[in-house]
Amino acid sequence: MREFVVGKNDAGQRLDRFLAKAAPLLPASLAQKYVRIKRIKVDGKRAQRDQRLDEGSVVQCYVNDEFFDAPERDNLYLTIASPKLNIVYEDENILLLDKPAGQLCHAGDGDGGVTLLDHMLAYLYQSRQWRPREENAFTPALCNRIDRNTGGIVIAAKNAEALRILNDKIRDREVAKFYLCVCVGRPEPPKGRLECFLRKDEKDNRVRVYHHPVPDGRSAVTLYDTLATRGELSLVEIELLTGRTHQIRASFADIEHPLLGDGKYGNGALNRRYGETGQLLYSYRLRFDFPTDAGLLQYLKGRQFVVESVPFRKKYFE
Repeated sequence: MREFVVGKNDAGQRLDRFLAKAAPLLPASLAQKYVRIKRIKVDGKRAQRDQRLDEGSVVQCYVNDEFFDAPERDNLYLTIASPKLNIVYEDENILLLDKPAGQLCHAGDGDGGVTLLDHMLAYLYQSRQWRPREENAFTPALCNRIDRNTGGIVIAAKNAEALRILNDKIRDREVAKFYLCVCVGRPEPPKGRLECFLRKDEKDNRVRVYHHPVPDGRSAVTLYDTLATRGELSLVEIELLTGRTHQIRASFADIEHPLLGDGKYGNGALNRRYGETGQLLYSYRLRFDFPTDAGLLQYLKGRQFVVESVPFRKKYFE
């Protein structure tokens, strides 16, 4: 519990505005709730959020200490009163989250603002599965990332051992990732394997495709299977055997079947005609193969998780 004595310069101020400065990380909706349930009082009595404070009055806050910290990037999750997560699967060690297209995974992936990681931390904090004041170093983390305009399954680890195992398994390609995409035209053959070398241009965050080894180029292998074709569009399932930046988008543009909506590698005129402003690409299926021992997570071996409702599949192919 913290107490604040109202000084001369704060006298006459509304309680909710006083709280916004005293506890800068406390969401306004949560502050209102705490006032209502008497976790925030004035002079030991029930208060109203819009009541004016008198000089010398004592504001008593039965609120967790972390809400009084200075706002920083690492504690932004505290400002989220109602976390928004689409949970595909959860147990005591991991979360599988269905990230919508348009949301950032991490703050470093683009501009600022609230990210999938922030919502995940807020959820674990509010459900008391993670207590940051009691942790010396560990913070729950996302184990893989997806481009902002790509939707789909993101794996999160709730504890340090799960994070270590998942990072190793993803690095060693023991987690199979399958995507759905809508591409322009009909790939020939309808089922196949794409192999190339990708080199990233840091200046414009774009990769170049080569069909021979190049300096700083990284091999990329993509399996694809055309599931349906309607008009000039095809629905394709993709399995990544490597995980390179923009691998699917660049590889399909290279074979002249760019993803619909892709502003970087695609057909601008066609994207505008269909009204699509982001690539139609979704990480919709995940399988934990685990051919080697997975320790704490061995129970996941052979399990598969699927996002059944992919927005663009319903829009173009149902």
